[in-house]
Amino acid sequence: MIFVYPLDAGLIAGVDEVGRGPLCGDVVTAAVILDSKKPIVGLTDSKKTSEKKREYLFDIIKRDALAWCVARASVAEIDSLNILHATMLAMQRAVAGLSIKPDLVLVDGNRAPDFGIPAQPVVKGDSLVQEISAASILAKVTRDREMAELDKIYPHYGLAQHKGYPTKSHLDAIAQHGVNQIYRTSFAPVKKLLTR
Repeated sequence: MIFVYPLDAGLIAGVDEVGRGPLCGDVVTAAVILDSKKPIVGLTDSKKTSEKKREYLFDIIKRDALAWCVARASVAEIDSLNILHATMLAMQRAVAGLSIKPDLVLVDGNRAPDFGIPAQPVVKGDSLVQEISAASILAKVTRDREMAELDKIYPHYGLAQHKGYPTKSHLDAIAQHGVNQIYRTSFAPVKKLLTR
C-alpha cells in the first residue's frame, strides 16, 4: 500500500500520538515538517523500529527537520475530556507549536481535529507517510523516556517495562500499591480498583 501525496500540497506536517492505551501518564503527540533537501533514511512506524534505532532517529529528526514540536495532554485533561478529545487537543497543540505553519496536516488514524488549516487522516499513516513516521518516533521516544523517569519515582509499578499499559503485572502492582496521581482514574481498570 502506497500513500499518494496531494499535488501542490506545499509544506506537510505529519502528526501522531503515543499513549492512548496506557493507564497512566500523559498522552504525547508530535508534529513534524521534514526538509526535502535532508531526507532521513529509515523512517517507519515507531512500533516497528527497535529502541536503539528510535533513539538514533529521534536526534536526526530534531536536527534535520524543518520544524518539529512535541506536545501533550495531561492526566487531568484525559480524565475530564476523555482520551479521544484529550488526544485531539494534544495534536492541536503540537501543530500550533511548530515554528513554521504547514499548508497541510496529515494525521495518523481515521480522524483529524480542526487545526485551522487543511488536514487529512491517513489510516496506517505511521507506516505510509514519512512525516507521520517521524512524528511517531518523536512522540514514542519522549513518552518512553518519561515512563522511565516515572519508574524511578514509583519503582513498584514496573513502568519502565510496560510503559503504563494494562499488563497483568501492572494491574497486580496497582492492586498491591494503590492508585496515585499519575493514574487515569477515568480508565475502567483503574476505576474498578478504586471502587473496591
